[in-house]
Amino acid sequence: MTGPNTNLFLISGCSSGGKSSLLTHLRAQGFATVAEPGRRIIAEERKGAGHALPWRNLRAFAERALAMGLSDLEAATSASEPVFFDRGVVDAAVALEHTNGPAVRESLGAQRHYAIPVFIAPPWPEIYVQDADRAHGFDAAVEEFDRLMTHFAALGYETCLLPKQSVAERAQFVLARLGLS
Repeated sequence: MTGPNTNLFLISGCSSGGKSSLLTHLRAQGFATVAEPGRRIIAEERKGAGHALPWRNLRAFAERALAMGLSDLEAATSASEPVFFDRGVVDAAVALEHTNGPAVRESLGAQRHYAIPVFIAPPWPEIYVQDADRAHGFDAAVEEFDRLMTHFAALGYETCLLPKQSVAERAQFVLARLGLS
């Protein structure tokens, strides 16, 4: 396995765990961020036929998320400053494998795509919210979290659980952990 991109940082974990809010806060502090592929795909699909909406065709959704995530990585690879990703290729590859698609390692190859550590939003029922783009319930979100944790470990990533604190405190935690504060 080849080494990680040392300035590309992934925020992953449980659905509705506060990832997007954290990325919004980091962006407001001047850091480069990449929006979640899934939310972008859903917005695009709602404008068209909707064939790749996750509740209609999870496999097509995961395939698009993987392609978008790889494109996002390619665009960010030459960045000299830190870039924070709201989900990414590992999330998409895990979802694709869950649909009986190719194994995660087959989808991702031998490269570790993100720096270590990967920051993980744990299940947090007190802030969990379903919306028009997040139709699944909390139990499904926890199952997804468990799959992600298993695969991050298998891929050799160090995972760092985000504390269940305010967005500002979470941002400070991330920046301090990376020596950026």
